[in-house]
Amino acid sequence: MPYYVFRIQAGPTAIVKQLELLKEFEVYKEAQDFAKHTRAEQTDNSQIKVMFAENQLQAEEQLMEKRDKPILREWEK
Repeated sequence: MPYYVFRIQAGPTAIVKQLELLKEFEVYKEAQDFAKHTRAEQTDNSQIKVMFAENQLQAEEQLMEKRDKPILREWEK
């Protein structure tokens, strides 16, 4: 399965995100290096993320899903 590198920008609402596929890789190390290099060069406040998925659509769906914040235990505060 390939690794996809996306640029994520805030959309018109908090739920909607604008995703831009930057590149696709077969090796994680190459995707990681590309993401680090892209983050170092960016001038806006967008996010760069690497996703591992069967196809581009699945990677986009994983990025768009809303995740609950983890529950903090008393000793983690």
